[in-house]
Amino acid sequence: MKAKLTGLALGALMMALPAQAQDATGDVEAGAKVFAKCQTCHVIADAEGKVLAGKNSKTGPNLFGLPGRVAGTYAEFGGYGESIKALGATGFAWDEANFVEYVADPAKFLKAKLDDKGAKSKMSFKLGKEEDAKNVWAFIQSLSPAPAATN
Repeated sequence: MKAKLTGLALGALMMALPAQAQDATGDVEAGAKVFAKCQTCHVIADAEGKVLAGKNSKTGPNLFGLPGRVAGTYAEFGGYGESIKALGATGFAWDEANFVEYVADPAKFLKAKLDDKGAKSKMSFKLGKEEDAKNVWAFIQSLSPAPAATN
């Protein structure tokens, strides 16, 4: 009986989580710890402005709703570089695999995606460990709404 109740409770919890949080391959709790490195430049603040993670830094864009967001399009952030805006103009939207590759070496990522050896990134920080990047992605997803469906 106890095992059955535990299973039901776990199932209910999983259904209550946003769908994208279930799809992430990283560890949310570990990602919260690694996010401490990101909060120097980034915040995760909901649509009402409530800070969910970070210190309300504005050096980089708010990461709330990053999963599924078109690159370089967070309207309240005006400091995007030309290369990330060019990537966004192609319709490129963030997913886990691209996020992990991007944070490993932002300039290299943009050069490859844009096929432009002159592409630059304003983000100089690199998160070299793939596991850390996956964990941060899972953390960001856990605090973000589900991405809009694309038809």
